[in-house]
Amino acid sequence: MNRTALLSLMAGVAAMAYGQPPAAKGQMADDVYQDIRLLKGLTVDAFLDTMGFFSASTNMNCIDCHGLPAAGDEKHYADQTALKTTARRMIVMMQTINKQNFGGANVVTCNTCHRGAEHPKPTPSLLVQYSEPVEDPDEFEVGRTLDGTPTADQVFDKYIQALGGAQRLDAIKSIVAKGAYVGYDTEHEDRPVDVYLKAPGLRATVVHYRTGDGTNTYDGSTAWTSQLDARVPLMELTGGQLEGAKIDATVYFPTNLRKLRGTWKIGMTSIDGRDVVAAVGAGPQPPVKLYFDKGSGLLVRLVRYIQLPIGRIPVHTDFEDYREVGGSGVKMPFKWTSTWVDGQSTTTLTDAQANVPVDAARFAGHR
Repeated sequence: MNRTALLSLMAGVAAMAYGQPPAAKGQMADDVYQDIRLLKGLTVDAFLDTMGFFSASTNMNCIDCHGLPAAGDEKHYADQTALKTTARRMIVMMQTINKQNFGGANVVTCNTCHRGAEHPKPTPSLLVQYSEPVEDPDEFEVGRTLDGTPTADQVFDKYIQALGGAQRLDAIKSIVAKGAYVGYDTEHEDRPVDVYLKAPGLRATVVHYRTGDGTNTYDGSTAWTSQLDARVPLMELTGGQLEGAKIDATVYFPTNLRKLRGTWKIGMTSIDGRDVVAAVGAGPQPPVKLYFDKGSGLLVRLVRYIQLPIGRIPVHTDFEDYREVGGSGVKMPFKWTSTWVDGQSTTTLTDAQANVPVDAARFAGHR
């Protein structure tokens, strides 16, 4: 289901309430969606991320808020419903709490109270209190460094060696791969996908949907996503989405990975019972978290964040099935699963070749 519609009016209070500055570029949500009352100055991609934030916090979809008529006719997303009225009040309340108690910082968000439920739960749960705690590795924060914890340089150097070594990696100027893509946008049907990578950090993916090709590109400075049947068929990415495109592309040219953030802290945790070394990168932008298998040194998960006017959302990608790329002596993941507040998708490669010529136009937004 298209969550773009979810809470278009709920989000309407957010930008003005949180003082979101006008975006420097990108198509504005005000020009695309109807009846945005206060969510002025947000680009379409930030607007859609805001919809995902509300959806993840309340575990509701678009029809829950906008009503059943919106399922058959897009114009009904502008209809007034009781839930929209309630949502507006809740966001104003949230903004007031943050302004009066936290200097306007997004300390209290929708998720603070809802935690994935339509209604907050005012009564403590004894089951939660007395059960064995379950830790979310995505929320891992480095505390006191224990004896035996490797340094950041050791972690990244081990990763580079596990992939084939810096010299071999630097010899890779491009990779062209093909395989299958499946996700909510394919209605969970496998669809062919082509992946194009070019040094020092350009990336393009083309999913061959039944309705036509959908493309995501990053050319080193700008990023675009296109899909013929989307409300905005060609959308420029901005802010956290643009930074995310850069991070996602850099993964495939890993000698530059440690440059994503200025400082790195190292800790130990686990993912699904698997011991991993966590590298948490800090800087002016939201943190980046990299999880490496303790034994092999290979990257198994990347977590990045997008800062919105109503809070911060996570995006994580799991990597597996590392194989050699076309006799190059260099390994790369042949399978990755990306999870975010608006869905999950998996790409599985069947073939990858190194140093195949790739036209720079492949990474332009118009492709």
